[in-house]
Amino acid sequence: MGVELSHIFNQSKQGSLFVNKSVLQTNYTPDTVPHRNTQIEQIASILAPSLQGNKPSNLFLYGKTGTGKTLSIHYVKNELLKHVAKDASFQLKITYLNCKLRKVSDTEYRILAELIKKMGGSVPATGLPTESVYSRFLEMLDAKPMLMILILDEIDYAVQKISDSFLYNILRLNSELTQSQLCLVGISNDLTFLDNLDPRVKSSLSEEELVFPPYNALQLKDILGERADVAFKQGSVGEGVIAKCAALAAREHGDARRALDLIRIAGELCEREGGDSILLKHLDHANEKMERDKILDVVRSEPQQFQLVLLAIIHLTELKKQESVFTGDIFQMYQELCVKNKSDVLTPRRVSDIIMEFDMLGLINSRVVSKGRGGRMREITLVIPLNIVEKAKEILHESLLL
Repeated sequence: MGVELSHIFNQSKQGSLFVNKSVLQTNYTPDTVPHRNTQIEQIASILAPSLQGNKPSNLFLYGKTGTGKTLSIHYVKNELLKHVAKDASFQLKITYLNCKLRKVSDTEYRILAELIKKMGGSVPATGLPTESVYSRFLEMLDAKPMLMILILDEIDYAVQKISDSFLYNILRLNSELTQSQLCLVGISNDLTFLDNLDPRVKSSLSEEELVFPPYNALQLKDILGERADVAFKQGSVGEGVIAKCAALAAREHGDARRALDLIRIAGELCEREGGDSILLKHLDHANEKMERDKILDVVRSEPQQFQLVLLAIIHLTELKKQESVFTGDIFQMYQELCVKNKSDVLTPRRVSDIIMEFDMLGLINSRVVSKGRGGRMREITLVIPLNIVEKAKEILHESLLL
């Protein structure tokens, strides 16, 4: 016998709390970017020479997730395109590419193929030497006088997947162009990203740098208030919900995306209950759901070596029955898991880098402690909630076939 769903669908037809849910989505670009006037003006000043056909300095934007980097660069991009003279003797082309998209991030070849596609050309998905794809990109770029501003979002992800050599190769294209010029704008959530680049790449890429600080609770309250007024029916957001939502997101590094996701999910949970007003309880449930989903999504999507290191930390924490463990012990457990999984063993330095990435993702807390004559060691504390650890272990064992 089938499940009767009419009551769910009829309830959905009766109306929605939402008027325009899209304004709460991460891909929505608002007409204004609150509390980022200073950063927007700085970006505009750096890129303004492009309106006269002069190559601006390469620019690097960095800051935590949800601090307005991408929104700000899109705002300046749109304003630049409005102001470029129609009778200019050159073409200003501004190309945006998110390097974290799976279809473009894996290889240098795919990134170049996507750029060629955005310029109206095409290359086979595979099969050509990478040098040939570079030649095709160069040919299209230099076909007529052009200034291209290339915006690479999540640039750290591409470097992690490939290497920083592809950045160097793109930057050196200017020496081969005769009619055109290329300006690179890199965006990264990793505040230490520049420190790990090859010195040649770093000196070329970071001619200008701009840091986006996290939003505070009052700023997030303003942002949420503006979006909520458009997203929801009047009077459907209960008292104190916006303020608490802003406070929760401010605690999470001032992430505006998290705040918007939180209020959206709270609205969806309220709707499913048949409620007509989003209450604090809906916000609390949304926060719990997001925490669980975020952690499990990370566990599920990380590369195999990341999963092995994380499983080593979980196993070691359970085995020792104590809150914190040390990197040396983690590496030993990781080696044992690699043998079982028949995987290559990374160097201790690379495993240490992975552990630091877990710290950045909020899966662990890491601190350096002194062991006297034994030197300094990194102490690791697993911060995944206990009710999620078992599910995370299931995912890891299934993925690693252990």
